[in-house]
Amino acid sequence: MNRRDFHAHLAWLAAPVMGAALPAGAQAWPARPVKLILSQPAGSGPDILARYVADQLGRLWQQPLVIDNRPGGQNVIGAQAAARAPADGYTFYYATTAAMVTNVFTFKSLPYDPVKDFAPVRLIGRSPFVLAAASGLPERDLQAVLARAKARPGSVAVGTEGPKTFSGMLLESLAGTAGVQFNHVPYNKAPDALQDLIGGRVQLVCLPEAAVSSYLKGGQLKALAVSTARRLPQMPEVPALAETLPGFEFTGWNGLFAPAGTPPALIAQVNRDLERVLAQPDVAERLLTLGTLAEAHMTVPQFEQFMRAERERWAGIVKTIGLQAE
Repeated sequence: MNRRDFHAHLAWLAAPVMGAALPAGAQAWPARPVKLILSQPAGSGPDILARYVADQLGRLWQQPLVIDNRPGGQNVIGAQAAARAPADGYTFYYATTAAMVTNVFTFKSLPYDPVKDFAPVRLIGRSPFVLAAASGLPERDLQAVLARAKARPGSVAVGTEGPKTFSGMLLESLAGTAGVQFNHVPYNKAPDALQDLIGGRVQLVCLPEAAVSSYLKGGQLKALAVSTARRLPQMPEVPALAETLPGFEFTGWNGLFAPAGTPPALIAQVNRDLERVLAQPDVAERLLTLGTLAEAHMTVPQFEQFMRAERERWAGIVKTIGLQAE
């Protein structure tokens, strides 16, 4: 074997080893459209938000991001599809708190494991909830409503999206912390609860800020409190629940996850690219109008720690409100 053949042979032997050190197509990634799986239907709040973020990432990557809506089963259908997707960097799961944390406590068994089947990529934003009343409610503030609920248990009917949804668990946690008893009225859809509120069939609703914002702006509803630890910049006149119940904070969130086994280097790149997108003032402002507070900075290790803390926090909440898995 001459010198040229010898070096060619060495290069041929080294090629598979060098290729194995990097994810397939890593230098050209993304070389084709990237899919984002959602557990919510088209037109829902998370869907609108995800499409906006996907559009911003698509401009950065110069590749389209395709939204794959898999609604149903309280997020189980979408989460299961994402967990089974190839770990090649071309499929991600745009998830909310329910799929990755609270489902563990509301289902006796799940066909996916939020910890083992997914790799956290980045927190995108936090979604505040609002305790809102019809504009004609006699009580002017949250303290007066709580006083009424304490004096006459069950006299205040509050609409939520169900006892095992985020809004339902928020309400039960609020009632337990305040030492009152509400008449908890579950709805399948937020618009139904809002119509009943306007029609006087319930006195309050506990729903995502995005679901009630247009009603608040139109003067049909008045906000009594927001679920964040501090007042929201877009609603500075509305008190935070923590102002009445110190330490009380209850926000949903949305984040990006990859199927377990996705190369760490690729996850780190997506994290950095999301950081660039969310750092843009116009992007943060747009997310705010969609009911989400953009997370300005969060590394992959920080998001992993955030997820561990969320699971521990929710274990305590579920125990406190006595929620039973079914």
